[in-house]
Amino acid sequence: MIRFLRAAALILPALLLFREAGAAGFTPDQRDEIVAIMRDALKTDPSILRDAVAALQADEVEHNHQAARAAIAGARDELVTPADPVAGDPHGDVTIVEFFDTRCPYCRKMEPVMDSFLGQDKKVRLVYKDLPILGPASVLGAKALLAAQKQGAYVQMRMAVMKLPPDTTLQQIEAVARSLGLDWPQLARDMEDPAIQARIDANLKLARGLGIQGTPALVIGDNLVPGALDLADLRTAVAEVRH
Repeated sequence: MIRFLRAAALILPALLLFREAGAAGFTPDQRDEIVAIMRDALKTDPSILRDAVAALQADEVEHNHQAARAAIAGARDELVTPADPVAGDPHGDVTIVEFFDTRCPYCRKMEPVMDSFLGQDKKVRLVYKDLPILGPASVLGAKALLAAQKQGAYVQMRMAVMKLPPDTTLQQIEAVARSLGLDWPQLARDMEDPAIQARIDANLKLARGLGIQGTPALVIGDNLVPGALDLADLRTAVAEVRH
């Protein structure tokens, strides 16, 4: 309904123009006739309204695209930092920044896709941004990953946690840490380090500034791509950056 009203708003200015012109020269009967003609046109040719909706949607997509590109350009220093965990080629010619939540089913679905892609394209740098937006278990998972990074095991911990039940518990985190040979007491302490919470807060602030509303969200070059991609779309998005 909102889309319908906004599309109709593209037509209403013409009606208002006729109304204003009428004050300068059109009689009431002439104005009524013009309005009736326009109403009849909409009834007999609904494609007018469909075209208006399509034009509105295209304009909105382009506006959002341009706004996202401007936001990315303005946040370049925060988008990729020396502290960020990285997979793939650290010196790759294309960078993908992935905002993800360990509980997000779409993030989990994309895991094998991204693994396959990185296995095929050896020149891509993947930067991870933990974005725990789905509750306490998400925060727990993000803290575990960032704490594991201090022991050089971010990627290994991430792979394991993403395979745990979505409502991850501290006991499950401990079991994974010990299975990876990590120092669990140290990892548990690091999870409560205010510096790790500060990194999470910075990611949340960055995501808001970029207009990210859910996970996964990918920044590929200068483009923000919301939602999970399949392998073909991922290849296309990276190829567009290279060209």
